[in-house]
Amino acid sequence: MKKYILSHFSLILALFLLSSCLEETPSFLEFEDYNFENIDEEGGTWQTILISNPAQVGIPQPEPVNSTSYQAELDEIKLIMADISPSEKQAIAYWGNNPVIRWNEIALEMAAKYNLIPGPNPDGTYTLPNPGNPVGPPAFPFAHPPYTSRMLAYLSVAQFDALVVAWHYKFQYRRDAPYQNDPSIVSAYASSNLPAFPSHGATVAKVSKDILTMMFPLEAGFLEEKYQEHIKSIKQAGINVSSDIDAGILIAEEVVKLAKSRASTDGMAKAQAPKPVSDSLANAAFERFGWMWQNTEVPKRPVGLTPLFGQVKMWHVPSVEEVRSPPPPAIGSPQFEEDVKELKKYAAHMTIAQRRIANWWEDGIGSYTPPGHWNKFAKISIVKNKLNPLRAARVFAYMNTAIMDAGVACWDTKYYYHYPRPVESISGFKTILGTPNFPAYTSGHSTFSAAGAEVLSYIFPEEASQFSAWAEEAAVSRIYGGIHYRFDAEEGVTQGKKVGTYAVKKAKEDGAR
Repeated sequence: MKKYILSHFSLILALFLLSSCLEETPSFLEFEDYNFENIDEEGGTWQTILISNPAQVGIPQPEPVNSTSYQAELDEIKLIMADISPSEKQAIAYWGNNPVIRWNEIALEMAAKYNLIPGPNPDGTYTLPNPGNPVGPPAFPFAHPPYTSRMLAYLSVAQFDALVVAWHYKFQYRRDAPYQNDPSIVSAYASSNLPAFPSHGATVAKVSKDILTMMFPLEAGFLEEKYQEHIKSIKQAGINVSSDIDAGILIAEEVVKLAKSRASTDGMAKAQAPKPVSDSLANAAFERFGWMWQNTEVPKRPVGLTPLFGQVKMWHVPSVEEVRSPPPPAIGSPQFEEDVKELKKYAAHMTIAQRRIANWWEDGIGSYTPPGHWNKFAKISIVKNKLNPLRAARVFAYMNTAIMDAGVACWDTKYYYHYPRPVESISGFKTILGTPNFPAYTSGHSTFSAAGAEVLSYIFPEEASQFSAWAEEAAVSRIYGGIHYRFDAEEGVTQGKKVGTYAVKKAKEDGAR
């Protein structure tokens, strides 16, 4: 295990040029609209995550295509399509035939925008972001890695469940798209045999807008504008009539209720614990192991980042204790001293390639965090493999729930062992990236990345070696940066892979083939 991270290092270096070409700041992934490889007629039978079964959400039966009401809806579509402005054409092209991707990109932009550490007050005290007063100061939320992982998990699960329901009714009623019922209507997107009722685009738009508004309340106005633009583009593209859209929205509303109910009781509201609770965790670790992490900031924050995130409800792992890592090496032990020597070596003789890796994976202030990196990798594979919206949502749902579970497991381990950072334990040691405001063991980058790679490797097996290499690169980057000991990173990889297997097990049983 000691050489695990370096075992595929030649592959990491081979992939480094590719990873270096990916944007270091959030931007829209450019891709051309594509025909789906398949439409998954059985998708409505797949096992959902939030709801018990698709029939739990009821929608009215659609009018037949020869009815007066439907014909009137077709006339409305033709009237709308007859007068489209250049900006509206751009919106149609932007949203495309797989809007799951676009809403995921918007989510990453929100994460980057709100990934700002609240600064100290003039008197040296700190005020935490407050969802009851999102304007602040400081503004709510602080989209740190745990927050972002949870945001992406709820967004992706709600999208997936809602689309399973939409697929259920699509193939129950089998009402074709407007352009298939009226030859004078020409779709702006690639044609498909996917039934139009209910509108999967409207379902995705409503779910995404509502979940992201819950997570980023100050962006309600912007998200509403994007939602209205998306809904309008669906009609202007000629793929859905109003009743298709209304049914899609109805599905979304019901799924969002379930997502919000779970989110309200999952324990995240208590994750940023008060100082007495935080101190009790540190003191308990000191009594067990004889060490405890201490913040090195000036002025010093009274509490580390989300001490109780390790108690937030997980998606696939029955109990966080099942994936808690074993104790780290004792300070001063032979393994500890060996890893200290390695950190000093990198600090004194950092290569250009190593520094680039450390900087590219830094994922600090203003970034979309390590979970965002893996959403970007997932999008590339989704487009490459031409997945339909339901398949795309499934990828994001299992990957992001695994990444959130990995974060919960990592934070449980961090605050259980409360292991000091290298800057605390090595005299005169300095990092090249700063030091995060929470304990060292295990490495969050390593844990998040290994879990994401585990799920993506299952879904895209032909790309498994690439995902593994990226996860290993993420892990070793924290060693290069001086933020983690090797044992932090290696055990983080082990922990993340273990958490990822729970999500993969669920995916294998959900009925998708």
